[in-house]
Amino acid sequence: MSDYLLIPDHLHLFCAPYDLKFTVERWMGFWKDRFAKTHPDTGTFQAGGFHHRLQDGESYSQKWQYVRENPVRAGLVTRPEDWPFFGRVHEIRWSGD
Repeated sequence: MSDYLLIPDHLHLFCAPYDLKFTVERWMGFWKDRFAKTHPDTGTFQAGGFHHRLQDGESYSQKWQYVRENPVRAGLVTRPEDWPFFGRVHEIRWSGD
């Protein structure tokens, strides 16, 4: 996992697989299950989820900027930098880097 942004109705996670046999769907299911067991009073998750494969650092940067603006589009803040619920777990290294 790398960058993340949490807003009241969903969570964005930017991640890269360590093992290509472990699908994104399986990874999301694992974390939903872990969270639900740890926090049983928080409600339920939507079925499935949405994911998009990024091809390079430029695409990552563009998508991350779009995600950072989600709290503004939702009317939660007036500027992306005012939203406190985001961060970086670690740097994703692109193949060839």
